[in-house]
Amino acid sequence: MATKLKVKKGDLVQVLSGKDRGKRGRVIDARPADRRVIVENLNVAKRHTKPRPVRDSTRMGGASIIPGGVIEKPLPLDVSNVMVVCPTCNQATRIGVAVVEGKGGPVRRRVCKRTGCGEVIDR
Repeated sequence: MATKLKVKKGDLVQVLSGKDRGKRGRVIDARPADRRVIVENLNVAKRHTKPRPVRDSTRMGGASIIPGGVIEKPLPLDVSNVMVVCPTCNQATRIGVAVVEGKGGPVRRRVCKRTGCGEVIDR
């Protein structure tokens, strides 16, 4: 059975623990099978890479090369360490699910669970 996350690609999230606690960023990639998310410019690690040629990049000759050096890349965070930020009240919130009327009948939507807000997060 596939695992379902309440955090989706493109959501604005706030980090709850770790070296980037309190910072916000957009989710670049969500990995439900691993229960992990990659957040833009957060949990960044430096990787030292060698320059290497790319195969068949151009058919006109001259092989192109991926440059080497120190590259910064974002690493995955556990989904339990991030919280979705509500676009309406602009605060980190837990996610609830509400059934609202859509074009083809009732549709499940993610909603903010903060007291007094309750707005739909999905557009």
